[in-house]
Amino acid sequence: MTEPLPPLPILPDPEAVSLTRAVTGLDQLGQPVELRVVEERPLTIWLNGREIVTAMTIGDHPDYLALGFLRNQGMLKPGEVVTGVDFDAEAEAVVVRTATQTDYEDKLSRKTRTSGCAVGTVFGDLMEGIAGLKLPAAEVRTSWLYALARQINTLPSLYLAAGAIHGTVLCQKDRVLVYMEDVGRHNAVDKIAGFMFRHGVEGTDKILYTTGRLTSEMVIKCAQMGIPVLASRSGFTGWGVEIAGQVGLTLIGRMRGQRFTCLAGAERLVFDADLASVPEEDRKHRRKSAADD
Repeated sequence: MTEPLPPLPILPDPEAVSLTRAVTGLDQLGQPVELRVVEERPLTIWLNGREIVTAMTIGDHPDYLALGFLRNQGMLKPGEVVTGVDFDAEAEAVVVRTATQTDYEDKLSRKTRTSGCAVGTVFGDLMEGIAGLKLPAAEVRTSWLYALARQINTLPSLYLAAGAIHGTVLCQKDRVLVYMEDVGRHNAVDKIAGFMFRHGVEGTDKILYTTGRLTSEMVIKCAQMGIPVLASRSGFTGWGVEIAGQVGLTLIGRMRGQRFTCLAGAERLVFDADLASVPEEDRKHRRKSAADD
């Protein structure tokens, strides 16, 4: 059953005590230094009594992560009736229950290790979820892209507080709707997918922004979510670009300051921004971004 939308936007909570901890060490001069580091913990996802996978995650939004992972693996079909999502903090597990019986033994026997940080896993045929898929027509205004980049780079986040984390943001025009973070970019995307599945949110008029590389895995998940535009401040892989062209996805990377590069779906772009009003990134931020590629 589709649940009502919670208040938006949903944003990271860098002050949540369970997500980071303080660690003391020494700096390059041998002086004591205290640093906040991101926590990571296992979360086992179950579907109707069957253990599916154990993921390493920061631990927030376990319900969205479980639903999104199962949706992006093709284990929850569109319109599937979910009768329960139960999180057991002590057991570090989420159990998803559906109205119909599921059996994915063959899919579970076939795994692909992806390029995602924290070792992503895809079950079954990597391309089966997008066979014959063509994403809907849409437009993306460059003014929206620049406005979103400014917002996302300055919103409170675990990345700004502790680093060592990826972010994925669901946007509509120049508005941030949901901002999720995790140690693996695939987890952050799955949380967005779980939010959309649980609340019946369509992807046709949305933009997905990620801090990670635009790999085949990212493109496939975005396409499965029905989102026609995927943007990142990071770079591309060849297969990611190829798949984006096949499914009709607009793929925009290297979004930094006044610059970006579109390698697929450029027909959706509307160049309406006044670049004179868009500030360039400072050199320090630019160097760090290049290292993240």
